[in-house]
Amino acid sequence: MARPRTPLLDRERIGAAALQLLAEQGEFSVPQVARALGVQTGSLYHHVDGRAGVIELVRERVCAGIDGGTLAAEPWDGALEAWARSYRAAFAAYPRAIPLLMTTPVRAPAVLAQYEQAVALLLGAGFRAEQVMPLLTGLENLVLGSALDLAAPDAMWEPTPQTPLLAGALAAQGPGRAEAAFEVGLAAFLAYARDLRGGAEPGGEG
Repeated sequence: MARPRTPLLDRERIGAAALQLLAEQGEFSVPQVARALGVQTGSLYHHVDGRAGVIELVRERVCAGIDGGTLAAEPWDGALEAWARSYRAAFAAYPRAIPLLMTTPVRAPAVLAQYEQAVALLLGAGFRAEQVMPLLTGLENLVLGSALDLAAPDAMWEPTPQTPLLAGALAAQGPGRAEAAFEVGLAAFLAYARDLRGGAEPGGEG
């Protein structure tokens, strides 16, 4: 049989092309994805429901780097910590995708399934239902903010003669500013979650 005149399309190739555009320029359009794949724009609509569908393909590819198996570990706080570290590493590999994925609703079934696991972990640990999403959102904000911070310059402040205390603090911090900041934030989050859980248990004040 003769080879097709246009490359064969599938969702995996579409997601990969969009993620590559995001990595290169921080944005993409459906026509740009089509051009990158050497096809007509209309051909993509046989596989995705427009730009929103392409975004979810990108989300699936980025989130595939998260080890969802960590959520099955025990104890609950160790599982949450391991998940957070894996989550951060997956998104740190694609920092320019973070603003887009943080500001669009999550629809990808594989990603939603991982959130379902995270909710089950917290409910099983004794948190009340109304506490779960603020906790997960707070953890996500910490993780994604830190993933972006990893892509930033290590020196984020330029002190002047009028800011000697800032200059001294910067000189004293040592290398690895982003890593140290993440450890502070994660430790604080876990301490808060443990206290919150204690208040949610029978007999607690919460």
